[in-house]
Amino acid sequence: MKSVSGDRRYSDCRRSRPDGTIDVVATIEDLRPLGTGLERSYEVYVRGRLKFRVGQIVYVAFSLDETEMGLAFPKVEREALVAGEPGKFRMPSASDMRFNWVEADLTALDAAEARELVVDAWRMVVPRKLVRAYDLAHPDGPGIG
Repeated sequence: MKSVSGDRRYSDCRRSRPDGTIDVVATIEDLRPLGTGLERSYEVYVRGRLKFRVGQIVYVAFSLDETEMGLAFPKVEREALVAGEPGKFRMPSASDMRFNWVEADLTALDAAEARELVVDAWRMVVPRKLVRAYDLAHPDGPGIG
């Protein structure tokens, strides 16, 4: 099990699964290395909220309390995602429905799942050649962090 640092915002970052195993709930600190580690990606703070960008395109944004994450996600697939896992995902606000965007509850995601979502969001905003290069360098999936 991954250790939980005292610097986390959550008092308890562990979650028990039905099979008896324990997951560590995803936090911003699990995902922060991606914000600076993915090609052309960087982190910024806008009105106190951490966001990951490529150029001027935001592909991940965290809530002020760091419990929710909005991320780039294909419009045509988001209804199925939300319907399939309503405890983890929800549709974006009415004003953001026009964007390729979905909202996720970080407390319902484990760190590996959250990293995979961030990498997939990054893939939507970078040129295909960067995606191919990433895939060659990380054949087993998101390994940064």
